[in-house]
Amino acid sequence: MATILKRNTFEVWRDVIFALFIREIRTGFNDKFGLSWALLNPLTFIFALSYLRSLMGGTDVHTIPIFVFMFYGMLFIQLFLTTMGKTAASLKKNKALFAFRQVQPISAFLASALFEVIVKIIVVLVVFMLMYFMNIDIRIDDPLALMASFFLLSIVAISVGIIFAIIEGFVKEIARIRMMLTRPLFFISGVFFSLQDFSKEIWPYLSWNPILQAIELARGAAYNSYAYGGVSFGYLTAVTVSLLFIALSVYTVCWKRVISR
Repeated sequence: MATILKRNTFEVWRDVIFALFIREIRTGFNDKFGLSWALLNPLTFIFALSYLRSLMGGTDVHTIPIFVFMFYGMLFIQLFLTTMGKTAASLKKNKALFAFRQVQPISAFLASALFEVIVKIIVVLVVFMLMYFMNIDIRIDDPLALMASFFLLSIVAISVGIIFAIIEGFVKEIARIRMMLTRPLFFISGVFFSLQDFSKEIWPYLSWNPILQAIELARGAAYNSYAYGGVSFGYLTAVTVSLLFIALSVYTVCWKRVISR
């Protein structure tokens, strides 16, 4: 006689997320390049931007080696863009699975976001290994602050992705607007520059950006000598909590209508 296993809601939710996560791995690395492309893409940009920045003179940017400076900028901007993009697209990508009662959109959001975050952590480890062989000093003066900035920006990306996913479920054209809005972020988020490169009168026009906040805070966490200003964990945390609240509110109200369309 077959044994019937009874699982509570949390166990079902956990198993669904894990299954969707495995699906993300299979679909994400089903080409010839696989994981290597996820590593080569940011590394290529880091080396290219480091070279361009070095043409401006000097070997460091406000006490941080140019390579390290660009590394944190590229890591965090790609963390936001890829996590937000994959989260926003996961609703459409997994819509057929929502016919099963156990599978809900929030599980797809979390699985997609978790996959991207883990890939970025692997990128960090690989870059640190390259820095070791390149004899570049590996410094993290405040590991907790660095992890906090990484975690907070991940939540911001997931929240924005959920909001876009729900809106795109009603208006498909929003996907094009999303891509159009994200393109300037690479240039205004402090990837190539430091907030200290500008006068303080300019700071309010740039420091509203949570991506720039996270990047500058990460650089300051890595090198205490990096005299960053105009950013704070208080602001980044407030933005993160606000966006998360909005995202969960929109999701709670609209998710059943979205999957039924």
